[in-house]
Amino acid sequence: MRKRSLDAIGMGWRPSRRLLVVIGALAVLLILAGAVAWWTGNGKHAGATPPKPAPSVSDSPTGASPTRSAAGDRTPAVPGPPPVSDPLAFARASAVMLWTFDARTTSHAEQIAGMRAWMTPESAYADWHSVQAQVPDPVLWSRLKDNGQHATATVSEAHFPSAFKQALTDDPTAITQAYIYAVTVRGKTQLAWTGGGSGAEDRQITLAVQCRPGTDCRLVAVAPRVAP
Repeated sequence: MRKRSLDAIGMGWRPSRRLLVVIGALAVLLILAGAVAWWTGNGKHAGATPPKPAPSVSDSPTGASPTRSAAGDRTPAVPGPPPVSDPLAFARASAVMLWTFDARTTSHAEQIAGMRAWMTPESAYADWHSVQAQVPDPVLWSRLKDNGQHATATVSEAHFPSAFKQALTDDPTAITQAYIYAVTVRGKTQLAWTGGGSGAEDRQITLAVQCRPGTDCRLVAVAPRVAP
């Protein structure tokens, strides 16, 4: 199933090979439910209730300039993933991480390295390319640094897309192959730059997160489009 092309299942576009694997893993669940069209933005609407989530993590901004501990050591450029096993809570934290940066004090390489720590170690599913693509390339990053640009982020809500919930209702056991959940997150970033400039931007993103029983969640991929 995972080796089928996206054209074969009606996707009609050409992602990276790694993203194809991730989409294919989710498609196993969605196809079984007759909802594969959701991933292309044509999903069906349903009101089924997914498994009850565990308490969520804080949605407070995490993009402030790195501080120093009592020992004088610099904190990580990108905070590590939270120890949570709830896909909604982890997706909220992941969105904050992806939308937060400080080009004044963090190098492009440090930003990338910090983000990689959030990824699932299961290479069969991890689509690092889709996550790395959320960061400007090194040339643009250097321009952001020259302008002193930095951003913090907050999350307003996170939910399982309607077709994903319907898929779980139609076949609750299908997800047990990879335990990958689709989660759409909405929030806002607050931007600032040299000279007192600032601005705000509404954001939304659909993430694939893996939350196997008994282990902390990890990021799998960023969807090519937002799912309702």
